Amino acid sequence: MKKFILLYVGMWEHTPEVMDGWTKWFEVLGDRVVDSGNPFGPGKEVTKSGIKELPQDRDATVGYTIINAENMDEVEKLLEKCPIINSVRVYEAMPM
Repeated sequence: MKKFILLYVGMWEHTPEVMDGWTKWFEVLGDRVVDSGNPFGPGKEVTKSGIKELPQDRDATVGYTIINAENMDEVEKLLEKCPIINSVRVYEAMPM
């Protein structure tokens, strides 16, 4: 199995329906979940030229989850059932 980091993008409302969908989606993920993650608060980008605040808008990265899967195709199929975000950025965690 490979590890994949899911980065959730976009703001969402914490309604009972949304939270129920989230709970059901994690049931679909089941034992694939390595780290269920957390939502993100305000962030900053640090570069050699300075530091800037990251906006909390519809394009913000708002949380993460780490899962195990055979390959990216399996992750894509799982994400079809994710109910609450605008998009998900997926990265394979490369072994070191």
